[in-house]
Amino acid sequence: MALDPGRVVSQLRELQALTGDDNGAQRVAWTDTWNTARTWLDGLLEGLPLERERDAAGNDWWTLRGDSERAVLIGGHIDSVPNGGWLDGCLNVVAGAEVLRRLAEQGTPPVTIRLVNWADEEGARFGRSLFGSSAAGGSMSDQDELRQLTDRDGISLPDALAANGVDLDRALEARSQLDSAAAYLELHIEQGPVLESMGIPLGAVLGTYGVERWRITWTGQAAHAGSTPMDKRRDALAGAAKLALALRDIAAQVGNGAVCTSGGVVCRPGIVTSVVETAEQLLDQRHLDADSLAELRRLAQEASERFAAEENLEVAWERIWNIEPILFDPALIDLCDDACRAVAGTSHRLPSGPLHDAAEVARAGVPTVMLFVQSLRGLSHTKLEDTRDEHLELAVAALDRLADSTIARVSSDR
Repeated sequence: MALDPGRVVSQLRELQALTGDDNGAQRVAWTDTWNTARTWLDGLLEGLPLERERDAAGNDWWTLRGDSERAVLIGGHIDSVPNGGWLDGCLNVVAGAEVLRRLAEQGTPPVTIRLVNWADEEGARFGRSLFGSSAAGGSMSDQDELRQLTDRDGISLPDALAANGVDLDRALEARSQLDSAAAYLELHIEQGPVLESMGIPLGAVLGTYGVERWRITWTGQAAHAGSTPMDKRRDALAGAAKLALALRDIAAQVGNGAVCTSGGVVCRPGIVTSVVETAEQLLDQRHLDADSLAELRRLAQEASERFAAEENLEVAWERIWNIEPILFDPALIDLCDDACRAVAGTSHRLPSGPLHDAAEVARAGVPTVMLFVQSLRGLSHTKLEDTRDEHLELAVAALDRLADSTIARVSSDR
C-alpha cells in the first residue's frame, strides 16, 4: 500500500475526538486517557509484521526487522499537556506509523526500522519532562528527586508509574533500546511563528536550545506603604522589574536567536500596604550556542548586581536546572532539508526553542534530526494549536522521504 498522508490527518482527528474535550487534548501521561491513546496507536499497526515491546521506562516500540540489525528510529510522544493541542506529540508517532506501514508492506528493508512512542515527554503531571527518552538515553540521574515528586492530588510519581507497570528503579534498563540505533528521526509542529512568518511550510531543525533556568531572590526591607517616602524605600520588586525589562536588551545584544524570559515573580509580604521585602524571580535563558548562552547569563547577572546597587538591595542567584545546547547531525540535517525541498519546493533551517525527546537521543550519541511543520499563529499547548491539513500532508510525505534517504545512508555505511 502506498503512503497516504491524508489518512494521517484523519487519524489525528479521530484521536482528537477520542481523547479530547471542549478544552483541548487531555492525554496527560500516566492517566487512563493516555493509556486509551496508547491502545489506539497500537491498533493502527495491527496486522503488520512488527515486533511489539514496552520497555522498562514505559516507552512503546514497534520493530520491523531488516537485513541488518542497525536501526533507523522514528519517534515521538502521544502524551499531551492538559487542555493541549491536537498535534503536539501525536503528529510525530501517527505520521511515523504511516511511514512504518508503508515500509512493512514493501517487504524486508535493508536495515531495521523502529517506531517509538516515548513515555511522558511533557512532564505535565509531575513536572519531570522527557521521562522515557532520558531513561533510554542514559541521562536520567535524578532518581532520588523523582521519588519525592507528587501530583496535585498527592499521588507520588513512583506510585503512578507502578500503576502503569513501570518500576522507577528499573527505568534505566531502557538504555539497551538504543544499542543498535544508527539514526533517529522526529517530526514535530514548530510551536513557534518562524515558518509561518516566512510563508514556508516545512523546515529542518539544527538542534535544540541550551537552557539556563534560575531563581533570583531580591531582598529589601518591608515598610509601610503610606509612611515610607519613595526615595527611602528598599523595594525588592523594583530590582526584579528592572531586570525583567533589561532582559529584552540583553537578548538583542547577544542575538542569533537568544531568548530570555522572566516567567514569574513572587512578592512577600505580598500585601498592598507594604513595600516588597523579598521578590523571587524566575529566569529562563536559551540559545543554540553554548558560549552565547553563557554570555546571556553573565550579562543578566551583571545587570542584577547593578540594579541591586541602584535600589539598595541584596540579590542572590540559585540555579534551578540547565541543559547544554544539542546540535543535530549535519548529514541528517542535509537529508531533511532535501526532503523538505523535494515535497514543498522550499525549506528553512532553524533551531528549536522547546526541548524534545530528540535532544535526549542525540545526547546519547545517536545521529539525530528533526523536521518541523508550520504552526498557525505560532501557538501550541492550547486548544487553538493548528496546522493546515495540506501542510500536515506535506510533512508526512517529507518524513517518508527522509526515512528512505536515511535508510539508504545507514545501509551504505555498513
